[in-house]
Amino acid sequence: MGPQLPDSVDFLSRKCMWVNGPIIVGAGPSGLAVAASLKERGVPYVILERSDCIASLWQKRTYDRLKLHLPKQFCQLPGLLFPDSYPEYPCKKQFVDYLESYAKHFDISPKFNQSVQSAKYNETSGLWHVRAIETQHEEVEYIGKWLVVATGENTERVVPDMDGLVSFGSEVTHASDYKSGEAYRGKKVLVVGCGNSGMEVCLDLCDHDAFPSMVVRDSVHVLPREVYGKSTFELSVFLMKWLPLWLVDKIMLVVAWFVLGSLERYGLKRPSVGPLELKTTHGRTPVLDYGALSKIKSGEIEVVPGVKRFMLGRVEFVDGRVLEFDAVVMATGYRSNVPYWLQGTDFFSKDGMPKAQFPNAWKGKSGLYTAGFTRRGLAGASSDAVKVAKDLSKAWKEETQQAKKLVSCHRRCISQIY
Repeated sequence: MGPQLPDSVDFLSRKCMWVNGPIIVGAGPSGLAVAASLKERGVPYVILERSDCIASLWQKRTYDRLKLHLPKQFCQLPGLLFPDSYPEYPCKKQFVDYLESYAKHFDISPKFNQSVQSAKYNETSGLWHVRAIETQHEEVEYIGKWLVVATGENTERVVPDMDGLVSFGSEVTHASDYKSGEAYRGKKVLVVGCGNSGMEVCLDLCDHDAFPSMVVRDSVHVLPREVYGKSTFELSVFLMKWLPLWLVDKIMLVVAWFVLGSLERYGLKRPSVGPLELKTTHGRTPVLDYGALSKIKSGEIEVVPGVKRFMLGRVEFVDGRVLEFDAVVMATGYRSNVPYWLQGTDFFSKDGMPKAQFPNAWKGKSGLYTAGFTRRGLAGASSDAVKVAKDLSKAWKEETQQAKKLVSCHRRCISQIY
């Protein structure tokens, strides 16, 4: 083995790019919102995206029937409204089209196929060094004074380590790869997970004449998506303006009981903590029902307890039952991947979320910013994006003015020498 090259040689062999403004990692809704808000303020930036398109989670890792769970006015990004022709709850294609038009409207051109491997702040130079791998395995280092983490809460899919899962058979799919129930027609399918994705996958399976069973291991909040034609989320936002969170939670649970009735007899036990508090403190989103619950009540969707172990074509549950299944869909969610690449900062916890609580989680030290980590969906992400852009705009203008003063001073010194 030859001698090890020093780090300086490795650095020089790498393609380096100076960024006269913030480096944004992630071209999902949050990254686009930050970029658009910066552009309106005349601040240059570069936006890095590991996929070959914007909003890759929406475009490549979501099922066909997906719709926004919240009314469109709570999901639009800063500076551009949804088209008037869009329904109250836009579908997947409509939302992707909106994001594409948003990028075009603000002339946002991300650098695609840039897989960020590391980002680290250099205390000596006061600069961020972001190392990325391009499609052709070429390494590029982006250097700048500011870093915006906009990769979001749902970057990497979560597949829990479950006893015997590998021995079940070939038809084990994560919800990120599930597109439609058409491929499962006539099959018995176990859906592991009872969040919004799990409920919707079960509903879609029913619509395609499959026979879904849904694993409900823990307690879960199920709320009606609408009450007398009005959005439940909109109602909670209105109440939060006037009432404390605990009282709004009480009201929401009374509304849910009045509209949906008691759900415990169907295997759906509510948590002791209210839905809004649980979302705020643990990021667990309540299920907004628009059809799955009626299928549970009719028995078309069977609720089963936690899984004890998987066997070839069979599953044993914690209550001792053993049932046969043709396929398994893991609706077990996603997590942030920030801990894998962001180095040298304690701003994020091990789970990839900022340690600070909303609304103070958008700014760290040494030029570090975040967008899309509010646990409050697109509305929270947009709010953070505007805060980030305002603060960055001020910092960038101060930096630019200081640089001009230094250049002017240098020129005067030169003229005096000559």
